[in-house]
Amino acid sequence: MNEGKARILIVDDEPIVLRSLSDWFRDDGYIVATASTGKEALAKLTEGEWDIFLLDIKMPGMSGLELQKRIKEIDPDSIVIIMTAYASVESAVNALKQGAYDYLTKPLDPEHVGHLIKNAVERKMLATENVRLKKSIDESILAHNIIGESKGMRGVIDAIETVSKTDTSVLIRGESGTGKELVAKAIHANSRRKYMPMIILNCGALPEGILESELFGHEKGAFTGAQYRRKGKLELADGGTLFLDEIGDISQKMQVNLLRVLEEKKLRRIGGEREIEVDFRLIAATNKNLEANVESGMFRTDLYYRLNVFTIQIPPLRERKPDIPLLARHFLGKYAEYTNKRIDGIAPEAFERLMNYPWPGNVRELENAIERAVVVCKSDMIQSNHLPLGTMQAPNFSAGRTLEDIECEHIRNTLVDTNWNISQAARLLDIDRVTLYRKIEKYKLKNPEA
Repeated sequence: MNEGKARILIVDDEPIVLRSLSDWFRDDGYIVATASTGKEALAKLTEGEWDIFLLDIKMPGMSGLELQKRIKEIDPDSIVIIMTAYASVESAVNALKQGAYDYLTKPLDPEHVGHLIKNAVERKMLATENVRLKKSIDESILAHNIIGESKGMRGVIDAIETVSKTDTSVLIRGESGTGKELVAKAIHANSRRKYMPMIILNCGALPEGILESELFGHEKGAFTGAQYRRKGKLELADGGTLFLDEIGDISQKMQVNLLRVLEEKKLRRIGGEREIEVDFRLIAATNKNLEANVESGMFRTDLYYRLNVFTIQIPPLRERKPDIPLLARHFLGKYAEYTNKRIDGIAPEAFERLMNYPWPGNVRELENAIERAVVVCKSDMIQSNHLPLGTMQAPNFSAGRTLEDIECEHIRNTLVDTNWNISQAARLLDIDRVTLYRKIEKYKLKNPEA
């Protein structure tokens, strides 16, 4: 479940409450539906799955407590929040005993409601992820998700199998788009921590102040805007695995703070006085040359050695050519099913083009190319002309071209293909908008139409 796409069903016999709550939640990006009676709410349960239910206690016909019981019978893991007038707090407490997540007292405070819903959505997301992991335990994640028969990928799979049995810190290295997060998930899913959460954080996408709050959490009033206590990723990962992507981008201050947690297994929330013990397995990833950063003083030597206990180097796609047909067929099957299309295969000339392209964006770029081909294909076979032309035209690899040259050209082609639509280009490149803006500034790319 995506937090911004969480589905909320509001049940209340007061039209003004339904209207107010609907407007608030839709403004926050949620999918919202309403019902004025318990009977109407039960009918909406047949229309699709709902992540969160907000139920008024006193309604004509079926009460909120009775509706809660019916909802829990249908979906025991559903999140129910009770709404009540001050005189009915006792009833709300009884609802909590029967499995409600929390209760709201009327008149409703928009900030409090928004905070409560945000926490409920985060809890639902973690619960959903845990269920997904538990269902996959009896399957071999290596066999199903790590695709590759090349020598380089066989080495990666062997390394995953070896390190998964331990609690050792792992540093995953490789170019952007090679599948570092997928390898991290494979390690977690095959470890003794597999039933506990895996928390993922991209360090390179966040400014230092936000990153610190994301990692360590904060107490209410710790800084302007800190209206509520919030747990950080380090605390949420307790018992499980913490995956820090783009670890090479964190500041010196954050390096010191992170090293202290790794050494002491304790943390303190921003603005907090109490130390909190944590137990998690750390997996970090980077596409940077950490050794060079250590030598230049940009990355701490002690943190580098703490992270670099066991290293897995993922080869770029251009060095694992035998895996391209396997990956292409896998993505073809995935997106043909997703789009409900019958596509039998990839034409020989299209395969030849895939094999000859240098793939500066690696597996991520290949997946995007196949997805696009499936979308535009109107026959039962992917042809060469279905492949994205701008991003699929192989650059001229004359002597002296660097990886940065290739990345610059790839980003420029993608921006041109999308008419400089930053959101669309970022999605195709599978990076966030902030990272794309940084790349545009780094390579001094300019929109010719601007």
